[in-house]
Amino acid sequence: MGTRGKRPEPAARRNFNALVIGGAAVVAVVGAGVGAYALMEGSGSDGSSASADEKPRIKTGPPSAKEVRTAADGFLTAWQQGDAAKAATYTDDATAAAKALTGLTKDAHLTDVKLTQGQRAGTKVPFHVTSTVTWDPSASDKGKPGTGEKLSKPLAYDSSLTAVRRKSDGKVLVGWQPSVVHPELKDGDRLVTGEAGDPPVKAVDRDGGELDVKKYPSLATIVDGLREKFGKTAGGTAGVELRVVRKASSKKDALPDKTLLALSEGTPGKVTTTLSPTLQAAAEKQVASRKRASVVVIRPSTGEILAVANSSPGFNTAFQGSLAPGSTMKVITSSLLLEKGLAGVDKEHPCPKYFTYGHWKFQNDDKFQIKGGTFKASFARSCNTAFISQAPKLDDDSLTKQAQQVFGLGMNNWAVGVSSFDGSVPVQSEAQMAASLIGQGGVRMNPLNMASVAATVKNGTFHQPYLVSPDVDHRTLAKASRSLSAKTLADLRELMHYTAVAGTAVEPMSGLGSDMGAKTGSAEVDGQKQPNGWFTAYRGDLASAAVVQEGGHGGDSAGPVVRQMLLAGG
Repeated sequence: MGTRGKRPEPAARRNFNALVIGGAAVVAVVGAGVGAYALMEGSGSDGSSASADEKPRIKTGPPSAKEVRTAADGFLTAWQQGDAAKAATYTDDATAAAKALTGLTKDAHLTDVKLTQGQRAGTKVPFHVTSTVTWDPSASDKGKPGTGEKLSKPLAYDSSLTAVRRKSDGKVLVGWQPSVVHPELKDGDRLVTGEAGDPPVKAVDRDGGELDVKKYPSLATIVDGLREKFGKTAGGTAGVELRVVRKASSKKDALPDKTLLALSEGTPGKVTTTLSPTLQAAAEKQVASRKRASVVVIRPSTGEILAVANSSPGFNTAFQGSLAPGSTMKVITSSLLLEKGLAGVDKEHPCPKYFTYGHWKFQNDDKFQIKGGTFKASFARSCNTAFISQAPKLDDDSLTKQAQQVFGLGMNNWAVGVSSFDGSVPVQSEAQMAASLIGQGGVRMNPLNMASVAATVKNGTFHQPYLVSPDVDHRTLAKASRSLSAKTLADLRELMHYTAVAGTAVEPMSGLGSDMGAKTGSAEVDGQKQPNGWFTAYRGDLASAAVVQEGGHGGDSAGPVVRQMLLAGG
């Protein structure tokens, strides 16, 4: 994949039965196909012409193979011939398509475009793009980069289109999406060739070793983010490149611009991160062996981020994900109940099979109950009703305040060094408020947030996680307004330790010593057969959290990932 300052390899062709679009003969065939289609559409169901008194029948149903071929051939032929306006007429959004296709020549400076169709699969038509990216500074109003020399490099990539039937007239067209032009494009994005907006950066780990994205594929989006944040201040000089310029956004979870092809490399500036090469390598290994896994490791005493990795490197779920954290949220909820005197570690606490609140009937996994059990037993077995039963005694904003004031979450003010989502614990009422106590409802987190929760319990005070030292750019790190009392903190650590030695976290935490604690979680998601598996834990001066989406029980899916990270950290 392309990264800022790196030259991507041309995408390999995959399973393509080559049909090169172009040439008068192909255009004639396409034209004939369109004519035949029009003739059929004007005919009655028995093949006879419709009478003057009848309305033309609008065709419905899935596009036929011939209709898909007609739309695809027409669109790709016109695109290859450089006729953006004509190509756009074969789509269901001619205005957007014409603008995007025109931009390939005007902004991206692509020339000699060749399009090769692959094997159609229903309404989807894959195709391979080869072209040349040419930058002529003398013909640009951007000024002359470097020596002002003309730069040119080949570009190749795979894309696809999908044929759809327009409801208004039944015509089959290319369903327009920006990704048709290039798979990296989303709504509002553009392809631009020119002097880089930010100079490249050489990101290094805490020991000074380069963070090579080929060795650490999870760091591709992070290196892009570091370039966007520190490129102008790290001492580098910009090169010339083809890049995806993202739609302007003030959201902290927005994707950074992305380099697709470097025509001239520029000189990178150096950015030192807090990442540990040993832990980062271990994190990459763990997520590579699983689908949709993400993990983060933090040093509780400082907030330094020591490792971050994702199975799918295209999006940094570990930092920017927004997922229901399930029962790992009970760490925060427990701190609230302990502070308010609504629970005590060794006090008897209700854990019935069911509890109804706000017209919702809540239950435990497999409808278990604990008769006469303590709060510690309910926490260790992750009893949902033990927490839901306390909802009537809480204010709607109780959990929100606890998350913000003690754990530093949900205030949208973390300054990690790259984009991050800082968690969300919205004020809710009735059933939704009750659900939030067990990490469902409107609560949203990611592994960075939940690793920080474990780190706060271990350290006793919230330290905002960071990837680049605030000394580099003098940014202000987020702070929590208060800490837990010594008694509440000791109780919370006892709950997490007991869960690690006698509860749902036993297997992943086995043999990791006495200075440790953990919490499992499983979060139900609509449309998924299996819940997302969560696990957060600390051991010594390390805290880690992981999520495996659709992984099932957190102890079985995310637990082994966190275990290996804690072991790798010594």
